Amino acid sequence: MTHVDDCDERGATYGPWVWSAYKAYNELLREKIKKRFEAQEGPWMDKIAEQLVHLVNARWDGGRKGDQAEEEILARIDALLKE
Repeated sequence: MTHVDDCDERGATYGPWVWSAYKAYNELLREKIKKRFEAQEGPWMDKIAEQLVHLVNARWDGGRKGDQAEEEILARIDALLKE
């Protein structure tokens, strides 16, 4: 069985180009997956992020009002997670 490594004349000629093409293809796939995920899950994730900001603000306010608001926000986050 013949093995071509990077020290071989053919490996030195084609190796970097093949590796560059492989990296570019992986980058393209990663971008496609990212765009598809953002299109499908983006609105839902925006809702979750908004509720998390409200939760942090409620915890910052503290006190009774903060505890009640925190419970309401956690209930909304729980509902979103069940979607």
